[in-house]
Amino acid sequence: MKKAMTIFRIETILFMRDFFSFFFTFAFPVLLLLLYGSIYGNEPNPYFNGQGTMDVSVPAYAAMIIGVTGLMAFPLTIASYKEKRIYKRFDATPIGKGKMMAVQAMVNFFMTIIGFSLLFIVGKLVYDIRMEGSWFPIAMAVLLSIAAIFALGFFFTAVSPTTKINNLLCYISYFVMIFLSGATLPKELFPESIVQISKFLPLTHVVNILQGTFRDAPLQEYRDSVMILAVVMVFCMMTGALLYKKKSWM
Repeated sequence: MKKAMTIFRIETILFMRDFFSFFFTFAFPVLLLLLYGSIYGNEPNPYFNGQGTMDVSVPAYAAMIIGVTGLMAFPLTIASYKEKRIYKRFDATPIGKGKMMAVQAMVNFFMTIIGFSLLFIVGKLVYDIRMEGSWFPIAMAVLLSIAAIFALGFFFTAVSPTTKINNLLCYISYFVMIFLSGATLPKELFPESIVQISKFLPLTHVVNILQGTFRDAPLQEYRDSVMILAVVMVFCMMTGALLYKKKSWM
């Protein structure tokens, strides 16, 4: 346990030193919030069914944070460690590569939660965002979203034979999803053709359930998104674990 905590501290320091992970997890979502908030404010808007622009944007930016940690920081770290055979060295220790990966997942999980908290606090203090839903369904939506996107990033590392291919998969999926899922711009602004395409992106369903739980929407309204994320989580996690178990280049 003591060794795991030591590794957790080291991985946390490495995360904070990585400019991309630090900036896009903590700074970029808040900057977007302040930028668009200064333009649109947060007055009730009939375009968003009576919600303010920032009321809708905060859960969407939270989805963007999950995209950063789950599709960039977490899988890129795994791919780098795998290529450098760091996990193979950990297999010679009591920790092993499995626990090492678990620690890295926990680091990124906590960084995600901190990013959420910072975004919500700024939104509440500056724009008085309204959260109509209760904490439990919001927490469940957040946990499912994190698990599904982290599992997808983990799956990319398992199917990629090299770091370059893994990075390509992660970068393409990340940038396509944050721009087409509604994580940066409201889906209400998209043409119908883009809306239909976005339904195939897991991050779209993250945005759906986070926005839904924030406004206390009925469960049946985003039931399909919950099911899709659950399928993505189970499939990617099980397939990725199976591939890692069979391959020897770790």
